Amino acid sequence: MKYSEKALNTGARREFRIFLYLVLLALAVTLTVEAFNHKAFTDGPAALLRYMTRSPMAFLTNAAILLAVLAPAMFLRRRLFWCGVVSIIWLAGGAVNGFILINRMTPFTVADLTVFNTGLDTLPNYLSKPYLILLGAGVVLAAVSLGLLFWKGPRNRRSGRQRLLAGLAAVLVSGGALAGSWALAFQLDQLSMVFSNLAFAYEDYGFSYCFFQTWLNRGIRRPAGYDAGEVARIRELIAKDAQEAEPQEDVNVVIVQLESFIDPKEIQGLVMSKDPVPNWTALKENYSSGYLTMPVVGAGTANSECEVLTGMSTRLFGPGEYPYQTCLMDGTVESVAYDLKEHGYTTHAIHNHQAAFYSRNEVYANLGFDDFTALEYMPKVSVTMKNWAKDRILTSQIEKALNATADEPDLVFTVTVQSHGKYPREQALENPAVRVLTCPDAEYRYALEYYVDQVRQVDQFIGKLTEMLSRRQERTILVLYGDHLPALGLQGKDMASGSLYKTEYVIWDNFGLKREDNNLYAYQLSAAALGRIGITNGVMNEFQQFCREEPSYRRDLKLLQYDVLYGKNYLYGGKTPYQPTELRMGMEPITITGLWEKDGAWYVGGENFSPYCQVVRDGDRLETEYLSPYLLRLTEDPETTEAGELEIQVVDKHNKVLSETGTE
Repeated sequence: MKYSEKALNTGARREFRIFLYLVLLALAVTLTVEAFNHKAFTDGPAALLRYMTRSPMAFLTNAAILLAVLAPAMFLRRRLFWCGVVSIIWLAGGAVNGFILINRMTPFTVADLTVFNTGLDTLPNYLSKPYLILLGAGVVLAAVSLGLLFWKGPRNRRSGRQRLLAGLAAVLVSGGALAGSWALAFQLDQLSMVFSNLAFAYEDYGFSYCFFQTWLNRGIRRPAGYDAGEVARIRELIAKDAQEAEPQEDVNVVIVQLESFIDPKEIQGLVMSKDPVPNWTALKENYSSGYLTMPVVGAGTANSECEVLTGMSTRLFGPGEYPYQTCLMDGTVESVAYDLKEHGYTTHAIHNHQAAFYSRNEVYANLGFDDFTALEYMPKVSVTMKNWAKDRILTSQIEKALNATADEPDLVFTVTVQSHGKYPREQALENPAVRVLTCPDAEYRYALEYYVDQVRQVDQFIGKLTEMLSRRQERTILVLYGDHLPALGLQGKDMASGSLYKTEYVIWDNFGLKREDNNLYAYQLSAAALGRIGITNGVMNEFQQFCREEPSYRRDLKLLQYDVLYGKNYLYGGKTPYQPTELRMGMEPITITGLWEKDGAWYVGGENFSPYCQVVRDGDRLETEYLSPYLLRLTEDPETTEAGELEIQVVDKHNKVLSETGTE
């Protein structure tokens, strides 16, 4: 009996000691992750030390989160393997977050996992080949190490009952530690559920806590007092404030979202050899313009786009959430496209980047677009040295959209990509057209010089675009705006606006609209533009046009968004009036007109080919080489001489078929 008690006590002490090792491991891994989160490895330990001293309970809560995930190891025979898997996953997440923070101003969130595949495609834009090789070697090494640990690592020999008791005790203790530290951190105001600024929240509250919040805290919370009566009150408020207007239904509406675009002259302390954006400067001086408050900074293009198209505030959703990846994947909502379709408009979307990025090839159907022309449907494009498509291709694409429907007005919504980061901090341009003479941070001098050169070229695209629209015999309104500030290490004090969340917009026209300068939020921009031409239909459009000065504006905006996305749709009598469109990929059909053999090679003739076109026969994809929009070459025998037996698939980088077409 004494021997059994002694063995039991020895076993308990051993289990207790192992649990203490888990506590130490949780603290060590959390400290490393926070070093990544506060950029201690690149910018020094000051920010990390400030976090540790100002918010110790926040740090302990992050460690307790990790401990709660490590605690199940006490149930298992392969305890070391479990600890290795959890630690590697946590350290990898922290390292990814640190890498992202170096290259953009928005931290790593669960929403980023939804664009994982397309995100991998952009890695070569940020990392050189040697670093990519090192990264791949690290992933392989981690996988091999975990494999060896699983098969050859130590195993706990204790009985199932003993492991069960130890596991239950560990889970209870770690759960209690998490609950206690969580409650105390909130009581001391070291944690919060409200993330007014996602980047600052990660700095203040820690990576693990914030990352889990971006997973758990999604959608829009039910507003207090939400019911049919409140929605009816808002409808009455809109009707009271609405103003009669004669819609101008013969005006083309072109909206261009400019990637990371700002006027470099807005950066305080930046002195350049000349103005890099003369076209933008002239537009601001002669047409309606102002500051535009965006929901994101440094990244998050899809949320800026969502606000402009829908009139909804994405900040009312969960922290870091992309509605494009959640509620708008399987549900429609009022948008500028749907509003204009009621006036007979044809609606086009254009983006010189991958169609599947942020699921645009699926979401645009729920936003009312008739067709979507992505990079995969354009002729071969020129690219920057960071491998982003140059924007000059977009002038011809916008013109093609306007020409596609000669007898109908058009909405053309375009998203650019050229001025996307990363911006190299080493010298990339030997003789830049615009030289940076002085800048706020010498470390970013070459990055700024590269960025300035990119926006200089984007400004040339803006000039060509306005020239093309001016030549056309169609009345047109053009809305231009930057989607967010670039990731250049800027602070609010560096900007003339005093904020990292303010870009600028311009509303140009070719038929003499009166100039009206206003500072707006992104979700107010489309309504402001449509109001200029008397388009006042659509509840959200009317609300943004006529109710911005109402005392209940913010509360009512949240209530409307909740009702149509998560509530009972009182606004539309219980059922949305918006049905998904039959979204067509590309503005014009891809057709095959001929097949012939010459000098041992086979050629396919047709129209609207792109470098992403693949010839298919009987379901088998043939090796295809793009030559021009009218000609493809096959590097294998099609085993037929009949063009009618061939089809074309447009296939993206991930081997996903975006569309499929037959012969003419």
